[in-house]
Parts: sequence; C-alpha cells; structure tokens
Amino acid sequence: MAKSAIIDRSIFTASTEPLTLALLVLPQSSILEVASTLDPLRSANRHLGHDAYRWRVVTPDGRPVPLTCGIELPSNGPLTAAEGADALIVIAGFQQSHSATQPLIRDLSRIAARFTAIGGIDAGAWALARAGLLNGYKATVHWEDHEDFAATHPQIDVAPDRFVIDRNRFTAGGAAPACDLMLHLIRARHGPALALQVAASFITTARDGSEPQMIRTQADPHLDPRVSAAIARMEATLDAPETTAQLASAIGLSLRRLEQIFKQNLGQPPATYALGLRLAAARRMITDTRHPLAEVALRCGFSSPSTLARAFRREFGISPRAIRQ
Repeated sequence: MAKSAIIDRSIFTASTEPLTLALLVLPQSSILEVASTLDPLRSANRHLGHDAYRWRVVTPDGRPVPLTCGIELPSNGPLTAAEGADALIVIAGFQQSHSATQPLIRDLSRIAARFTAIGGIDAGAWALARAGLLNGYKATVHWEDHEDFAATHPQIDVAPDRFVIDRNRFTAGGAAPACDLMLHLIRARHGPALALQVAASFITTARDGSEPQMIRTQADPHLDPRVSAAIARMEATLDAPETTAQLASAIGLSLRRLEQIFKQNLGQPPATYALGLRLAAARRMITDTRHPLAEVALRCGFSSPSTLARAFRREFGISPRAIRQ
C-alpha cells in the first residue's frame, strides 16, 4: 500500500473490520498503562462476541520486559514482529532516555510508514519525537514532562490535554488518559453504546481528550475545599513559592485559620506540605531528567543547589547528587 493511502486512512472511524494493534513496551513502563490500553479492547471484544480488536506486545529485544512493579511482561518478539499491525503504540515510563536506544529510534523511524497510525502513551511520546514522528503534529505527554518536552521539541505543538489525536498520530498523557483514548477509539469504530458498556465494565466514565490532565473535576470529599484550593495554588507556584501568609490571603483566609484547617485535614502545617511538594518535584526531576542541579533547584523554588541539597538530605536522607548517581 502506498504511503499516501495509509496516511489518508484513520483508525478512528466507523468500521466493522478487525483492528490489530502492536504495543512496543519499553522497560520500566507501568503495568497500569499497558492494562489501560489493552483491557478496554478486551472488554469490547467480550461485549461484541467476536475479536474486533487484536493485539501483540513487542519489546526492544524481543524478550519479556520488566515493568515498574517488578513483573515481567511477555513479548511476542522484537519491533519487527509489529509489522502487519494497523497501528503501533509505544508505551514508556521511567528511564525512557536509556531504554529508547539510538538503534531503536532508528528502527522506529524506518518502520513507521508501514502503519496506518502511530501512537504514544506517557513517555512513549518522547521516543516518537526523537524518531521525528511527531514533527508538525499536535501531541501531549505526561504533565510532569510538558515543559521539558516542549522545550526539547519546538517543532511539536505540545498540549496539556489528556489525549490528542492529530491525523495519523495519537498520544496520551498516562494510564487514565490511555483508557479514555481507547474508549474514544471504541466509540469511533463501534458507536457510543459499546463505549458506554465498556466504561461501565470498569465502573468509570470516559473523559474528553481536550480536558487538561491536571484538573480536579470533583472535590476530594476528605478535604476541606479551602485546603484543596490552597494545594492547587501550591502546585501552580512550585518555582516561585508563596509564603503561608500570601497563600492565606490569596484564598481569603487568615494565616491562623489556614494553619488550623491544614492541621485538621492533613496533620501538618501548610509550609511543611508545600515543601514536600517541591521536594517531590525535585526528586522526580533529579531521577528522571539530566537537568543540572542548579536548574532543578530553580524550577522547584530553591534559591541555590546547596539550599536544595540541605532540604533534600533532611527529607530523604541522601544528597541529590548521590540519588542521581
């Protein structure tokens, strides 16, 4: 089939033809992301009474791939075993920069034209971008990586959406958005009734791809709404943290009242909780990126690497340099 004919087709249109997906799962992916991609399709087959959706799992070396939970996922072979599928989906998580080797990136670039569509789940978008397969497309990636992804790949229109479909490319920000994406696929191919049945099987409802990844659609019933509002503000100002007094004023409370409701709801003062958020963000950046520690400190609201190091060591019992090594 000619390349132009493949591009003109879409897997997200009504069809009674079986659809075959190949999942390239990289080491240290999440089992939840794999399940969120495959189980909606398995459920759709069950409701339909026949295999409208088929899949195979491939890995970089063709061997079982270790996931973040310690389980090894069986493989149907290396990337070449994906050939013949309608779509290729790359699933990646932690350490994608190590597991998506240059030979694998070259193979991805070479094989891409053989599929009707190419997709990425979570950090899978990084692998696709490195292979040049998202240039000129709109795409998304996990919210923790948005800023770095956009800076590294300015030729990609990066959106904070849960999932994005742009012509013959599709990306999802993580496990829950992957499920939303698959429900969208089922709805597009077999109608809304089947998509609703599949969602009901998992006691969930589908969310639109255009919804932001980081949005609280429903207040946490265990938290005072004012605490939720304060936490949302903390998360939005990690690089320029406010004082507790500034935070209290911004949400219309006295300093004393804000500290009271934080201790009642979370057992700790707001300043302690805010510092924990910043340190958790720093730890993710230290372990999952190669940013200099000075940049990590700046982006997480610390005045210098030494200030970050002192707080980091108190919290985790290890220095930032040591945990990176």
